[in-house]
Amino acid sequence: MNTKRIATYILAIMCTIGMHAQDKYARIANSLEIYNAVMRELSINYVDTIDYEQINQVGINYMLQKLDPYTTFFAESEEDALKMMTTGTYGGIGAIISRQGANILIAEPYEGMPAQRHDIRAGDIIVEVDGKSTKGLQTGDVSQMLRGPQGTEVELRLQRPGEKKTFRKKIIREVIQINPVEYYGMLTDTIGYIALRDFTDKAYNEVRDAVIDLTKNHNMRKLIIDLRSNGGGLVSEAVNIAGLFVPRHTHIVSTKGLQPQSHQEYVTSNEPLLPDLPLMVLINSASASASEILAGALQDLDRAIVVGERSYGKGLVQSLRPLPHNTYLKVTTAKYYIPSGRCVQAIDYAKRNSDGSIQRIPDSLTHEFTTRNGRKVRDGGGIMPDSTLKRRDDCNIVYELYVRNLFFDYATNYARTHKSIAAPERFALTDAEYDDFINYVKAQNFTYELQSAQMLDEVRQVVQAEGYATDADTLLAQLATTLKPDIDRDLRRFRQSIEELLGSEIVKRYYFQKGTVAYELRFDQWLHQAIDLFNDDRRCADILK
Repeated sequence: MNTKRIATYILAIMCTIGMHAQDKYARIANSLEIYNAVMRELSINYVDTIDYEQINQVGINYMLQKLDPYTTFFAESEEDALKMMTTGTYGGIGAIISRQGANILIAEPYEGMPAQRHDIRAGDIIVEVDGKSTKGLQTGDVSQMLRGPQGTEVELRLQRPGEKKTFRKKIIREVIQINPVEYYGMLTDTIGYIALRDFTDKAYNEVRDAVIDLTKNHNMRKLIIDLRSNGGGLVSEAVNIAGLFVPRHTHIVSTKGLQPQSHQEYVTSNEPLLPDLPLMVLINSASASASEILAGALQDLDRAIVVGERSYGKGLVQSLRPLPHNTYLKVTTAKYYIPSGRCVQAIDYAKRNSDGSIQRIPDSLTHEFTTRNGRKVRDGGGIMPDSTLKRRDDCNIVYELYVRNLFFDYATNYARTHKSIAAPERFALTDAEYDDFINYVKAQNFTYELQSAQMLDEVRQVVQAEGYATDADTLLAQLATTLKPDIDRDLRRFRQSIEELLGSEIVKRYYFQKGTVAYELRFDQWLHQAIDLFNDDRRCADILK
């Protein structure tokens, strides 16, 4: 091909690209013109008063729903939510609230925060906020009323369960910091443990401080990092945490998107604290985004054993873009790729079924990659653990007790009559106290239905339709008797599972978040399996080969 033909070919390509760009911007201009015309007609001719900010936000949100769930619009009034997402801080009283029936109540005050210091307790019903009744309001409405700038005052009228009179509390709002490291400590004489709940801007500092404390003061020789149900956060924090354990300038993750500025490579910038410390990372199906970057990078580098179950599969990167009038757009701008070159994104939001639904990328369409040591890993489906842990199946009665708030309500009553309890590492209900819980449940007229009993009804109908009802009648009757719910029987049969959740709720009343984690670690079957594996040096070495 001569020079003239090459130049003509290049010119044709550039013209085609230019035409596509012109067409794109022309279509955008047409859409904006139509939108402005609709708003103008509404303002002139619509019969009733219109809240233009509200319909504008509804329109934007509906438009973004057609994309991925992570591209979201933040109105000026949602500044607190935006700050909470990036820094883990907000101005408020420091308490989780929830709805129970017609009431909005305190579900969990944070230790050391204004609500707890003012003796506001779990179970207290919020009757009014600054003189406004909470009746008929949703949890989000009341949460917004409780939040506000640091140093401002909010007055609550509350009612404590078991008491007829209400009481008032005037509280000065403070900056509420939710600690990324929920808990850390020693699981055995040599194995340390860090539970990391998110990757806000203080995650690296808190993990580093925990590592230093466990190493210097508690003789830690191995470390488990728990990323279960950690939905992610700032990529830079995940990179910095990885840098505690891998050599300086190690490639951790890269991002690639449409715009050149979205192409970035993240490498560790500091000398590692513990480059040779044996590591294990615990993940589950709710571990996402930055959690998958940290777990996946350490897996690709053969630096840690990853255990648990397949992670969520979010390989998309969001950037925060400022918009007019103090609004923001959190927009997906790139995909991230961990050291082996794989992307863990499990859903292709650009390709949907005819009904608009989405699917995970099937395993048959994923691709194989290799870790630093040559181990095989795959893309497109989250992080697959090196060792899969077995999830315990909870019985139906435990679920029903939980969703009907019977654990929560009993713990509230328990705390009214018990000034103190044993430390979380030792607390257990006595037989008499568990009997009291059984009587409490029965007094609430608690009933439930077994799923197996429902399935038995379906089997009975099929057997009858096929003409075998007479032959199977006796057997089905015996099964029906066995599967009939028996409150006393099942509350005692499944005491261990029930007491784990009930005890956790009680401990929360006295020792708050950290105490609850310390209590729950005693019964964490996944963690016990992980410890057993970590103690087997030969198995761990074989996994990483």
